[in-house]
Amino acid sequence: MFIVLLRFSDNKGKAADFMDGHNAWLRRGFEDNVFLMAGSLKPGLGGSVIAHGISKEAIDQRVQEDPFVVENIVTAEILKIEPRKTDARLNFLLSDSGNSQ
Repeated sequence: MFIVLLRFSDNKGKAADFMDGHNAWLRRGFEDNVFLMAGSLKPGLGGSVIAHGISKEAIDQRVQEDPFVVENIVTAEILKIEPRKTDARLNFLLSDSGNSQ
């Protein structure tokens, strides 16, 4: 499982110009069943994504395809989390540890 932090850079002002592409990128992540959650970093710091069922190489590639990353509107930090214990509602994440290398 991965947490992707997308922190605004000095080019934050260009975000509106690439918002449609960024939203399409997010939509594909959900349609591909890779993204579990996307949301804003408050206050106005950028965004975040939780991804699972994907390898480190694949999430690296996917993040590099985000128009916000391509246009240097955000800088991306990808954090790997290896779930060991979860609430029962999130037990599906435990089976992910073998896929996220």
